[in-house]
Amino acid sequence: MRNNSTIRNPKSAFKKGFTTGTCAQAAARGACIMLTIQRPVDEVEVETPSGVRLKINLVGQYIGKDFAKCAVIKDAGDDIDVTDGAKIYAEVRISAQKGVFIKGAEGIGKATKPGLAIGVGDWAINPVPRRMILKEVSQFLTKGREGLEVTISVAQGRELAKKTFNPKLGIVGGISIIGTTGIVEPKSLDAYKASLSLELNVLKSEGYKKVIFVLGYVGEKFCKETLKLKEEPVIKIGDYVGFMLEECVKRKIKEVLLIGHIGKLIKVANGQFNTHYKFGDNRVNSIARYAKLCGADNNVVKDILGQDTAEATIEILRKGKIMRVFDRISQDVLNRLGEFVKNKVIIDCIILSLQGEVIGAEGI
Repeated sequence: MRNNSTIRNPKSAFKKGFTTGTCAQAAARGACIMLTIQRPVDEVEVETPSGVRLKINLVGQYIGKDFAKCAVIKDAGDDIDVTDGAKIYAEVRISAQKGVFIKGAEGIGKATKPGLAIGVGDWAINPVPRRMILKEVSQFLTKGREGLEVTISVAQGRELAKKTFNPKLGIVGGISIIGTTGIVEPKSLDAYKASLSLELNVLKSEGYKKVIFVLGYVGEKFCKETLKLKEEPVIKIGDYVGFMLEECVKRKIKEVLLIGHIGKLIKVANGQFNTHYKFGDNRVNSIARYAKLCGADNNVVKDILGQDTAEATIEILRKGKIMRVFDRISQDVLNRLGEFVKNKVIIDCIILSLQGEVIGAEGI
């Protein structure tokens, strides 16, 4: 059943949804109501942290002697979210302990690393959702019922977590209950960038002085198979070279090793700090220009310009015995990035072929 609370912005073609935090909040309220009136309810109304009021459907209702339980099906709207459709359960049980006690259970992760919004060993129920659950449940404390225990769980949460950033962030055993506004905006790129920043926080808190940024699978594989590195200091940053270096400056991380395929890093050498094709794609022409600067004759330059991919230029330059082109490109990657961060970060660079061969390097 889809919730009737999905929000559509009249200025946008995209539907908004609601967070796992709002799911847990609504399920907790529903369980409290059922515990109080001793009969099922199908819908609750909650106010999100951003002030939006939502009517949210409940499923899986169950009422016991001293507890009640129900779930909310996560609706992410048009956002790309692996938790879309997940069942977020809340069980509210009468407790002898005064006040409201909130904990996690099956499908909720636990933090094992510092640097997160929750402490090491805590259930991965972030501060804002925790506050909203507390607000809902506290309303149902009465004389003679002065303690309530809330248990949040997620069906298949352990499997869903494998598709999220949680394992890399040190959150094990399940997903996180998150959301600062309660509403899911269909901006998955923003969410991705926020996750990258969080990874950087974790590395910083663990004392890493140098981090490794890989732009994609080629760099990631090189780190594992050639450098024999553990995953911890390596962050796959995608196209966000400039963004992540700015995040390093903010956190006073002083050293970065940047590893990526020539097709991406040639763009950085040109001063393009987001390597997505929509920001420009002049890879082959740029390599031809560098080849000419390094003394390539006109036939080699013409041959390069006839290629469709940056990868295809490698063998041409190898046969022409001017592979130093890629070292020159590496130098300019560092020059451009150094200027970008005002030399507040020491940056090294490795340029790879698709096969993981080091074809250019600088600073290492």
